[in-house]
Amino acid sequence: MNPSRREFLTRVSMLTAAGGVIEAANNGPKTKFPTKPIDRLAVTSYPFRAFIASPTNRARDNSKPGMDLKEFPAMIVKEFGIHNINPLADHFGSTDAAYVDSLREAIAKAGSHIVDLGLSSGRFYDPDPAERARGVDYGRKWIDIAVQIGSPSVRQHIGGARGAKPDVALASDTLGQLAEYGSKRNVVVNLENDSPGSEDPFFILDVIRKVNSPYLRSLPDFGNSQRTYSAEENQRALTELFKYAYDMSHVKSRIESRDGQEHTIDVPTIFAIAKADSYKGYFSMETTNPDPYAGTHELVELSLKCLS
Repeated sequence: MNPSRREFLTRVSMLTAAGGVIEAANNGPKTKFPTKPIDRLAVTSYPFRAFIASPTNRARDNSKPGMDLKEFPAMIVKEFGIHNINPLADHFGSTDAAYVDSLREAIAKAGSHIVDLGLSSGRFYDPDPAERARGVDYGRKWIDIAVQIGSPSVRQHIGGARGAKPDVALASDTLGQLAEYGSKRNVVVNLENDSPGSEDPFFILDVIRKVNSPYLRSLPDFGNSQRTYSAEENQRALTELFKYAYDMSHVKSRIESRDGQEHTIDVPTIFAIAKADSYKGYFSMETTNPDPYAGTHELVELSLKCLS
């Protein structure tokens, strides 16, 4: 069920009154982010999923030319002039140490950097403690891989639990465990406003505020919440999300709602919101264009204009 406007404004007011900031510990993550516009851009592997050959990539389209993820960073540098990537875990050819090392070598050889690692879902508020534990174990496994490959953060999806509403207490307990594990390895855990319900922006904000760790942060996606909220409400939600963001945000210019309606995202306004919230991290291109090459070029051009 879509939230009412009154419910939306109530949540915004509560968050604003709370201050919208994390009391970061002195030993929190410290990253010197680039300031040059092109150096703040990254490209995620998700729009190119049809091309990436991996045993865990269910979106591979064998009618299209294939590439191993090790070829991805060099392709992004050559095609777009961008030296930052954030690949999906499902696009790894293997999780064996030898493969992960070879991927790290390929990234370095391309003159690129991995700036975030996108993970699949964990059921962090499932009433079954065994399901919650499986989510934590999965996240810990990929935090270890993030250390090996040199990623400063992971994006952890929150999966829904059948018959259970999003539960802040349960989610904050399990995700707090994951953030604590990340703190010991200097890897930030990012939560993205993605799926309506389990990843509603205000649910994510409630969880982050409750955990109150510098290692559990938001990953503001420019357009995902506009599948549920109006454009104006999406911008208000993003204003709060960017207060808790650390190193990653996803840029979109269009999004399709569940009823098939396409919505245009006011990209310049959202870049202005990020600036007003003093966000210093990366912006990753995540086009929804069926042609990911053309769509990414469009997003890069627009993003550079907004950052200049």
